[in-house]
Amino acid sequence: MTAPLVTILDDEPEIRQILTEALEEAGFRTQSFARAREFEAFLKGLTPDVCLVDLSLPDTDGLALVHRLALEQGAIVIIISGRAEVQDRVTGLELGADDYITKPFDPSEVVARIRARLRGNRAAQTAGDTAHFNGWTAHFDRYVLEDETGAETPFSHAEGEVLRLFLESPRRLISRAQMQESLGGAAGESFDRAMDVRISRLRTKLREDPKNPRLIKTIYGAGYIFLGDVRWS
Repeated sequence: MTAPLVTILDDEPEIRQILTEALEEAGFRTQSFARAREFEAFLKGLTPDVCLVDLSLPDTDGLALVHRLALEQGAIVIIISGRAEVQDRVTGLELGADDYITKPFDPSEVVARIRARLRGNRAAQTAGDTAHFNGWTAHFDRYVLEDETGAETPFSHAEGEVLRLFLESPRRLISRAQMQESLGGAAGESFDRAMDVRISRLRTKLREDPKNPRLIKTIYGAGYIFLGDVRWS
């Protein structure tokens, strides 16, 4: 089996070297870039399994790049940044990143977080790639929602994690603690706000009434419950 490919986008040579050495020692393949334009050119020919992205890039807005990656690529997106403020973490997660690691970091923690995300991906893939519910079809292999007319709406990898969590446990209460345990990441304000944004976006894509959603219900003080009937294929 081919080792997972991890791309590293950071303009600091020392950071690229530290990450490359730690990841390759752990059995990953790596490809590193100092500029976003080189990285984006690479993506036209190959989709990596994981993208490590710094926010402070010399030739583009790192947050905008993360947002594009989340919507257009099937890769796991992890931000590695010197910006340690809660708002930066929240914004990164809201824009579709799967995780956020602040500098300075322990390389072993980065490896552990990547392995955890990849394990989650493999477990999800064994459960099936397509879910049918209430006139919708969720294609997790292509990250799109398809309605009854065949019209498609893309969703990010991070949004897909939340959607799959609901679809795998229909008509069951899912608490915030269960979401954090299943999806990973540090518990706290940034995680809670990121989940709120992802659920809001899923509701919009499912054309839910924001005041009275039919499928994804908020149980205040307890969590969420998905009320659809789900069939996997």
